[in-house]
Amino acid sequence: MPGQPSRIEDYALIGDLLTAALVGKDGSIDWLCLPRFDSPACFAALLGDEDNGRWRIAPADENGPYSQRRYRDDTAILETEWETTRGQVLVTDFMPCRKTGAPSLVRIVEGISGTVDMRMDLRLRFDYGRVLPWMRRRGGALTGTAGPESVWLRTPVRPVAHGTAHTAVFPVTAGERIPFVLTWHPSHLAAPRPLDAFEALRSTETYWRRWLRRLTYDGPYRDAVARSLITLKALTYQPTGGIVAAPTTSLPEEIGGVRNWDYRFCWLRDAGMTLEALLRSGFKAEADAWRGWLERAVAGRPEDVQIMYGIAGERRLTEWEADWLPGYEGSRPVRIGNAAAAQRQLDVPGEVMDAIHLAIGCGLRPRKHLASLQAVFLEHLEQVWSEPDQGLWEMRGAPRHYTHSKVMCWVAFDRAVKLAESHARPGWVERWREVRDRIHRDICEKAYDPERNTFTQSYGSPELDAALLQIPQTGFLPADDPRVIGTIEAVERELLQDGLVARYSVGTADSPDGLTGGEGAFLACSFWLADALRLIGREDDARALYERLLELRNDVGLLSEEYDPRARRQLGNFPQAFTHVPLIRVAYELDRHALDARREDPKAPPGGPSGAKEG
Repeated sequence: MPGQPSRIEDYALIGDLLTAALVGKDGSIDWLCLPRFDSPACFAALLGDEDNGRWRIAPADENGPYSQRRYRDDTAILETEWETTRGQVLVTDFMPCRKTGAPSLVRIVEGISGTVDMRMDLRLRFDYGRVLPWMRRRGGALTGTAGPESVWLRTPVRPVAHGTAHTAVFPVTAGERIPFVLTWHPSHLAAPRPLDAFEALRSTETYWRRWLRRLTYDGPYRDAVARSLITLKALTYQPTGGIVAAPTTSLPEEIGGVRNWDYRFCWLRDAGMTLEALLRSGFKAEADAWRGWLERAVAGRPEDVQIMYGIAGERRLTEWEADWLPGYEGSRPVRIGNAAAAQRQLDVPGEVMDAIHLAIGCGLRPRKHLASLQAVFLEHLEQVWSEPDQGLWEMRGAPRHYTHSKVMCWVAFDRAVKLAESHARPGWVERWREVRDRIHRDICEKAYDPERNTFTQSYGSPELDAALLQIPQTGFLPADDPRVIGTIEAVERELLQDGLVARYSVGTADSPDGLTGGEGAFLACSFWLADALRLIGREDDARALYERLLELRNDVGLLSEEYDPRARRQLGNFPQAFTHVPLIRVAYELDRHALDARREDPKAPPGGPSGAKEG
């Protein structure tokens, strides 16, 4: 239906390292927050319809054209090619990378063959589609102003007002290039300087090509790894090094459901996995910036540490509902902010300590205050690790003794011991060893079900949790331990949805999330299962699952948070860093295992035992 948002997987991401936009296959930009990831959106059709703000450029004949799109090689520059009965046209969309200055979104319409009539439709709406700006012409530009914000559109095409939209129909012939530059600017300041669209395109392409030259991976999944790393970089708020979980809010985990959350923030639990992906891939500067954001964010009293922060380390992430937005395909409420920031999640100190251990082990120089920060963290954790919490999945029901949280408490003390032993760092090593071992015994006694040969989601509960798949990755137990193998097999039996992994059982009498409705299969958990299968020696199964997950990527290589195997569509906020990070890890692990196998058997086919190559 015209004016309605596209399917989640029909969007592509462009960004400037301070914010990002989603561009649909139909040529419509349906989501853009300016000037930062967490700013109010000026295009919010993603969570409603065209009257909530969008910017579309496409052939005027909506019945005939066919489009295909791609990213320009290893960049975040999107190219959409339209083929009509009168000719072909290419639309290039990108955001010039910036450290400071006014954010701009550039669209260049280029004729490839014949003459094609194009249509531009601009509907500016500030404050998440609620505020209609005052539109006027100033200095050859079309401007929209409301309160502190203004947006300037500079183009040789002259838009005409039609109700609350500004439109233009214009021809483009072979060899002709027509630029459109949309720039955000504080309304009280003088007009922003005009941007040369073509020079900006050259410099943006150069930036991304140079940036990716550091990529160290050159295995069979190189394209998937490269696109995931570009996505992580595009989700980075460059001034601070913080990486948002996703650039969107309230894309539903179930169409029409209430599991709609704001993900435009930085989660501490992402730190270790993200650091690993960046460091293994050769991006030490980005890893160091992310580590720096992490250390600044957690500064202060350990009891005040949150599970997530704003992109600059903000602590107050008040959750409220934008009740004027109908939600993506009617999925309400639309939430701004995230109340989970105030939850107690005892896995967080473990995530922080694991990230610090990894960073130092990979050669990142520790900050001077690191030893004292570590000691204060562990002193507090020793007092609270035995208490219940909300768990990894931010349950909104009553607190429980979640097994994953306890395992990560063990990780915190384990990594502190390892740091002290390997780097001669000060600390109460014997005390930390004693607490670590006590936590280990507690988990093995209270979280393990011997009749089913599996660990469970929480103490005394029969339910399973996909987070249990991370037990061998943490080193809590070796991969060949029968309890580990039994847990992985139990997850396969009880949490698979058409071969993909659910986080936990939703809608059961014992479900602790406190919410109604269901959700899709969680893609990060499915990558965890692939990694776990590899660890227990089932490499063929691991590779088959991994390659199936790659097939779920959209046409430009992006993945959201979840997937609905019945409707065969992506769900949840998009694109999701927490999905792309384990994609990178498993590619390295499978490729390393394949290299080891080829060393043992030189006749083994390239790409591992299956001989698979990424398509």
